[in-house]
Amino acid sequence: MIQRTESKQREKLTRGRVIETALALMDDEGLEAVTMRRVGRELGVEAMSLYNHVEDKEDLLDGICECVMSGFRFPEPAEDWAENVRRGARAWRDLLKQHPNVTQLFAERHGAVRTAGSLLPMEFALRVLRGGGLSARDAVLAFQAFGGYIEGSVMMTSSKMPGHHHETALEEAFSHADAAQTLPNLAEALPYFEHADEDEQFEFGLDLLVEGLRARASS
Repeated sequence: MIQRTESKQREKLTRGRVIETALALMDDEGLEAVTMRRVGRELGVEAMSLYNHVEDKEDLLDGICECVMSGFRFPEPAEDWAENVRRGARAWRDLLKQHPNVTQLFAERHGAVRTAGSLLPMEFALRVLRGGGLSARDAVLAFQAFGGYIEGSVMMTSSKMPGHHHETALEEAFSHADAAQTLPNLAEALPYFEHADEDEQFEFGLDLLVEGLRARASS
């Protein structure tokens, strides 16, 4: 531990290092772990040293948002509009799966970003959506609907989220003798809850959203 701290102290402290360390803390331990004191300890410096690189904790959290957004991988374009929507949704899901705890930060800070570069993924999404014939207003509504679906999907499938193993609770509920008679539809569906594939679930919901959006755009 002492050697690691001394090694970190020898490295030049920069804004990028401070933010990357805070992001790693959030990924590993959750948003609550991100404090100036804790980030400083991880870097082997006093918390006051961080203020030479970030204004305050609010600036640090904004930096995390921007750092996450900079990791968005823009998908290769396809000729089919619906496929472009799907590829964009998958790219956003992939990003959030790398940093599932950032959904809480986005919600609390309304996706706060301060640089135009951080807004490029949003610009990309709106361009794709409008390419299907949606108005600016409908594109925003669709963007929000897709965003809510993707973030919710990541939260539900993350092992760090409460309720991820709800299948066990269902099995326990059905251990009662009369459960199958009282809940016949759930009894029939139970095996599909137990063996659900998260990618299949995501693609099923994504298809519903895309087809609904296609119908909306053509109306």
